[in-house]
Amino acid sequence: MKNFNLFVVALALSINAFAQTQQESPKVKQQGHEDTNKFRQMYDLMATPNMYRTASGAPGPEYYQQQADYKIDIELDDKNARLYGVETVTYTNNAKESLDYLWVQLDQNLFAKTSKTPLVQNNRVDSAISARGFSRTYLEEKFDGGFKIDYVKDVKGAPVSYTVNETMMRINLDKPLAHGQKFTFSIKWWYNIGNYMVDGGRSGYEQFEDGNRLYVLAQFYPRMAVYNDVEGWQNMQFWGQGEFALPFGNFEVNITVPSDHIMEATGTLMNRSEVFTAAQVKRYEQAQQSFDKPVIIVTQDEAMVSEKGFSDKKKTWKFKAENVRDFGISTSRKFIHDAMAVKLGGKTVMATSVYPKEGNPLWEQYSTRAVAHTLKSYSSRTFDYPYPKAVSVNAQDQGMEYPMICWNFGRPEKDGKYSDRVKYGMLGVIIHEVGHNFFPMIVNSDERQWTWMDEGLNTFMEYLAEIEWESTFPVDRGPAKLIVPYMSGDQSWLEPIMSNSESITQFGNNAYGKPAAGLNILRETIMGRELFDYAFKTYANRWKFKHPTPEDFFRTMEDASGVDLDWFWRGWFYTTDYTDIGIKEVKQFFVSNEAPAGFQAQQATRRNRFRNSGPMVYMIDGSSADMKQEMSKPLNVKDVKTLDEYVEKTFTADEKSKLQSPKYFYQVTFNKPGGLVMPIIVELTFEDGTTENHKFPAQIWTKNDAEVSRTFATNKIIKKIMVDPKEETADIDVANNAWPKQEVASKFDESKN
Repeated sequence: MKNFNLFVVALALSINAFAQTQQESPKVKQQGHEDTNKFRQMYDLMATPNMYRTASGAPGPEYYQQQADYKIDIELDDKNARLYGVETVTYTNNAKESLDYLWVQLDQNLFAKTSKTPLVQNNRVDSAISARGFSRTYLEEKFDGGFKIDYVKDVKGAPVSYTVNETMMRINLDKPLAHGQKFTFSIKWWYNIGNYMVDGGRSGYEQFEDGNRLYVLAQFYPRMAVYNDVEGWQNMQFWGQGEFALPFGNFEVNITVPSDHIMEATGTLMNRSEVFTAAQVKRYEQAQQSFDKPVIIVTQDEAMVSEKGFSDKKKTWKFKAENVRDFGISTSRKFIHDAMAVKLGGKTVMATSVYPKEGNPLWEQYSTRAVAHTLKSYSSRTFDYPYPKAVSVNAQDQGMEYPMICWNFGRPEKDGKYSDRVKYGMLGVIIHEVGHNFFPMIVNSDERQWTWMDEGLNTFMEYLAEIEWESTFPVDRGPAKLIVPYMSGDQSWLEPIMSNSESITQFGNNAYGKPAAGLNILRETIMGRELFDYAFKTYANRWKFKHPTPEDFFRTMEDASGVDLDWFWRGWFYTTDYTDIGIKEVKQFFVSNEAPAGFQAQQATRRNRFRNSGPMVYMIDGSSADMKQEMSKPLNVKDVKTLDEYVEKTFTADEKSKLQSPKYFYQVTFNKPGGLVMPIIVELTFEDGTTENHKFPAQIWTKNDAEVSRTFATNKIIKKIMVDPKEETADIDVANNAWPKQEVASKFDESKN
């Protein structure tokens, strides 16, 4: 009753004080506000689930996708660097609604004389410019590489109406294409192939001093655009940065080239005995049984003979590919060709490389082995690679991907010597581009809209494959600490990851580096490897050979793991906030029977909560100078009589033997100058040099986004406290991460240098 009366008195005093304040001060109403808690759910940002795409992140019962099948005949005019082609497209409408028209992509029109792409680029007078640059900019006629359309016809040979809008062509249908119907039409075209070393681009040729060319041909045919439940037609213009959105289909492609060329392309080669010598066919058959090392199919000596010939004869290579979204070709008389077999699940896949002699000895030693390693690494985390082969092509200054084939840079000096930088750069780009077979060639996201969905996920997977290749691989993206300079940069040059491809300023950091770092943080720090890996594999399998959106990824990762990640997607993907968590204050306490100074009647309410818990134990702040001596004394339960009494009366001898025995008590207040919430990772270092690690989930910030406190009860004196000791959270400023405060260089300052 005594405690209760004290509580009543304290409450009465509080009420009187409040009433007096209200009489003395005018009433001021505060304005209301929306929920700004960092942990609020993302209903305001994500598309509403429906029968096409469920709330779990999986395809819904009404999910559909269109199909585009191609039969293509092309011929390469090597002397004039020109490509001629005719294709027949069969388009199947699987949407429930009818289509009034079809959209076709004409990506080569990026290089047409009438292209608007150069007109949207900033153009200033350089104070100094090379003679070659001046000539190309102001004197020479611009390269004309756009598609020249000879005709568009229907299956009966009648002309089909069409309208070209820059890099898009609309096929004007006579009548709507209903659900389940097919429309077949043919296009005949040609275009001038560009020297990509001069004119830029993802496709074209490389010119060698010996007069030969190495062709990497992509976007070489008019390609169907995607129609889906999210955007209808994805007919956004191709401005050169945002890549491609394409439907799946089956391809039959015949490619006529000079007879001394060696070629690789998407799909299965159907006439190997017609285009290779008998000896080369036999070597390929050996390669199909070689699982430990590549077999040379076209030797360097054979390639050196061919590159001197410049044959006027022709040869047609026939390829067939099923369920692919695109088609790529590389051809040259300079090519060396090797391959090896890779066992994936119950099938054998061929890892293959083609490269000129200028790539050796680097390419012969590493390329195909890197292809095989990538297929194994990615398959283990997603699904077994479903296609019959994966090809790496050595093309200088290139790094680009297509189904089953990719172009990759990296060559030694003319004397064959190469640095580690060249070697690991080549390995990194091969792993990355081969990895694109999984994202987006199979898990077929919309690159024109969301670059990060393929580049970011693939960069994350690349990082894992690189450190599996070699634990000391000099990675340049993936670990959280590597994205700090970008995230601590000038905000006027930053965009959220969830930005359209054409809007991104720092493309590599935004679309590649930051998503990869975020996924690593999820895997290593927030979710843990087991939960993350299961959810990531679930996403890959749900959406292989389909068209996922960002929401499908976000929802699947949560649905399959049971981890609420809305706070992470919101902060890391939808904002340019950064991580900065520091130690604001550390207080040291000791235990006493005596109430600390200032323990007044107003605290009776708190004491009342313990009225049935036995005698009180007081925690005395020992941080002040006059308390240092008391603080240095370890806790002895018998010195604190009320605590000793409680222990003796409450626990049995066996239970007492299991009690912990903390001697020192530290209250640490963490603050958060940065906008992002993250787990608090703390390392305690004791006087004897031993350490102890603690991790507090990000939800610790739920009720207070500015600062939180934790108490550490230890049996040893703490010498040092460090936040994020292994740099797991991309904390941009480590100067506030230590107690006692140390002279630690700020990562924000480092990023300016």
